[in-house]
Amino acid sequence: MVDQVESPEAAKTASTTKAERLILVADDDQSIRGLLQSFLDAEGFRTAEVKAGRDVVPAINKHRPDLVIMDVRMPGMTGLEVLDQMKRLNMDAIPVLMMTAYGTSNIAIEAIQRGAYDYVTKPFELDDLLMTVRRTLDHRDLAIKARAVDETIRDPLDNIIGNTAVMQQVYKTIGRVARTDATVLVTGESGTGKELVAGAIHFNSHRRNGPYVKVPCASLTESLLESELFGHEAGSFTSAVKTRKGRFEMADKGTIFLDEIREMSLNTQKKFLRVLQEREFERVGSSVPIKVDTRIVAATNRDLAEEVAEGRFREDLYYRLNVIALELPPLRDRMDDVPLLAEHFLQKYRSDAPDNNPRISEEALDTLMDYSWPGNVRELENTVHRAIIQARGSVIMPSQIAFIGAPGKRGALLDAHVAEKVANGIALKDIVGETERQAIEAALQQAGGDRSQASKLLGIHRGLLYAKIREYQIV
Repeated sequence: MVDQVESPEAAKTASTTKAERLILVADDDQSIRGLLQSFLDAEGFRTAEVKAGRDVVPAINKHRPDLVIMDVRMPGMTGLEVLDQMKRLNMDAIPVLMMTAYGTSNIAIEAIQRGAYDYVTKPFELDDLLMTVRRTLDHRDLAIKARAVDETIRDPLDNIIGNTAVMQQVYKTIGRVARTDATVLVTGESGTGKELVAGAIHFNSHRRNGPYVKVPCASLTESLLESELFGHEAGSFTSAVKTRKGRFEMADKGTIFLDEIREMSLNTQKKFLRVLQEREFERVGSSVPIKVDTRIVAATNRDLAEEVAEGRFREDLYYRLNVIALELPPLRDRMDDVPLLAEHFLQKYRSDAPDNNPRISEEALDTLMDYSWPGNVRELENTVHRAIIQARGSVIMPSQIAFIGAPGKRGALLDAHVAEKVANGIALKDIVGETERQAIEAALQQAGGDRSQASKLLGIHRGLLYAKIREYQIV
């Protein structure tokens, strides 16, 4: 019986360089094996080879390859049967490229459904094969990196995902403030992950074993919010049939997270200020002060300084809250994190996919990268989840990517970009040309590359579209 292969993630890290990558070539044709080995070696990869399907799994155990390039038709055991065997032995984390001289759609679909990452049809161009190999290895790196982030952040809430410079700064700030009891104000647009950050602060602090209590200020009326925060005595109002502890009391020796703090009324803000100043309060219907040792983290998507200027937020409360300010960047300012986030959400919702092993095609990833994400990470999560459910197979294509964001916000972003270009002295013809090029690319994308359909979407003659494509060198 063949032993199960050790996880590639355990044997190798995402920092593996191309020169260390090993590719296993499986084909019964010696000339194909020799050609691929010579070509891949010249490109800086290491290679190993087998000539029969039954030898693939033993070779995987021996060499721990980063990628398998395998023929569909091999003696004794076909490539499709090898894919099934790899899945049974938990080897399906190793990406497989299938080669076939029988490039019919049913073979391609079956190979993908059985777990292959992609396929190439013989005869193939070596440059095209190399591009597919690199794309596959990049996808593998993203998957490993997403799982590595999952394993290093074990907060009960969820994971904060991102490797860009702005997110590295967020992590550093979380690390610094988590060690203190200072009040933290987390700001950022809706969907940027403010609640995750609040949870990370608590679960990385010395209070991690204490309670973590969340209060959604925006969803509670003034009277209900006051009762929720401070508690009430029996008989203090009509429905108060028994004494009840408030959230501040429940969070003693732990952390309370006040989401959308701006939505507090001015009257409740005044009572909350006393808690910040004196760490005590009275329940509704009582005059007995209750002392608490509770760490406070608040969040808002509003500009509180502007709210203070407009008289909607107390200035003294603002300064008490703003001891440590942590601003989360919108997703459009960290677009390099989109592939990593998308891979994370693929893993999170993989059980909703037809075969529990979904992946995003290169074209679909380009679609995600071309969007401005007015709803930020939350919108990306919903978009990927929706695409997984709508995908007919294991591969998500651009047609399954549907955006349900706020068009007004996207328009506002475009206006801001145009204003910035004008401020930087960019000529009108260049601004118009760039906008025209983007519109043509968007139309081609929506039309699936069909130029006739794209010209109809743009309301222009097909000949004009062809001329514009040549002018802007759109591939």
